[in-house]
Amino acid sequence: MITAGIDAGAATTKVLLFRDREILGYRINGTAFDFLTAARNMFDELLRSCDIQREDVGNVYATGYGRNSISFADKSISEITAHAKGVSFLFPEVRGIIDVGGQDSKVIVIEDGKVVDFLMNDKCAAGTGKFLEYTAKALEVPINDLGSLALASSHPADITSMCTVFAESEVISLRARGITKEDIAAGLITSIAQRVVVMAKRMGLKERIAFVGGVAKNAGMKAALEKELGVTLYVPFEPQITGALGAAIAAHGSGTGL
Repeated sequence: MITAGIDAGAATTKVLLFRDREILGYRINGTAFDFLTAARNMFDELLRSCDIQREDVGNVYATGYGRNSISFADKSISEITAHAKGVSFLFPEVRGIIDVGGQDSKVIVIEDGKVVDFLMNDKCAAGTGKFLEYTAKALEVPINDLGSLALASSHPADITSMCTVFAESEVISLRARGITKEDIAAGLITSIAQRVVVMAKRMGLKERIAFVGGVAKNAGMKAALEKELGVTLYVPFEPQITGALGAAIAAHGSGTGL
């Protein structure tokens, strides 16, 4: 049976097709202002590219911030559950998940693919991709270059502001003082890593931790988290699809053994 998972995130929508323990294909694109239209268009595009008819797809499960807006989905599940299922499928040995997305960050404790506990920061942009986006703009560098800049730093700047707005001002002030972009980028990434690690330590995560979400593509962030945690993180081949994958796996139901 072919199933579909749709992760309607605040920043990006992810759509994935799954069959018999195999990912058939996926799409990732910006959500914009309409969760339903973004999901429907991407779903139709994915079906065409995989040469699959809509009637050949069984259950469609939605997850993510906008999951209740996906009216053509058969059911919605929490993103915590979806990430646990998706990560456990890719890395059965993993016992913890750090998910840093565009609007929130989550730390999830799992055991045998099931959620044991979790902690979420969704009240403040600090510790999220949005923080990096705003501060990269203040630094006048593309968001995708921030990680490589940070890795080139030997003396990360000390970023003291916890608020995104004030951090932007702090970046401008550091630039005026002649601090290099590399050191400022490293300071920004380190500040986020430290906030996320506080959450991870509160949840008791020490080893076998997966790093997912759009920010997991930032090599500098991965390195900073590994340094703060003292472990090597598991990162999926595409860290943004674990929620959609988990939703598609859930859509298979208990009868498949997944």
